[in-house]
Amino acid sequence: MTDPYSPQFEDRDRLWGLPDPDIQPGFYAGVPFKRLVAWLVDFVMVAILTAIVVPFTAFTALFFLPLLYFTLDLIYRWSTIANGSSTWGMRLMGIELRTRAGQKLDSGLALVHTLGFILTSATMLPQLLSAGMMLTLPRGQGLTDVVLGTTAINRAA
Repeated sequence: MTDPYSPQFEDRDRLWGLPDPDIQPGFYAGVPFKRLVAWLVDFVMVAILTAIVVPFTAFTALFFLPLLYFTLDLIYRWSTIANGSSTWGMRLMGIELRTRAGQKLDSGLALVHTLGFILTSATMLPQLLSAGMMLTLPRGQGLTDVVLGTTAINRAA
């Protein structure tokens, strides 16, 4: 009989509410690629929102366009993740974020996840590190996911 408290099960103990990638790989199949496509969809959605807002500022928003984009991105991601544990891009790709206990993200955790995502996205090195982590870790977790104990899984595996 295998001891569940042996070092090989240490990660499983810490993330006990999430599906095990060795036993239930369907939950994680293709998720890094789906996250990339979802990110592209969400990027376009926020860019469209930004383009809609700019004329309402008498085009003065063009002087602080990156700040406007990141503000709208924060509001978009926080509200969609808080209300369904996924952005519209993630929903389109059939993935959602879950906590280490296997639960959907609440509003507070959705905000912290969104802030972590935006901070990671703001500079290239953390963004590349996060992408590399998604491709190599068993649960496909990015930098923010590892820090918060969240991960993206397929909705119907």
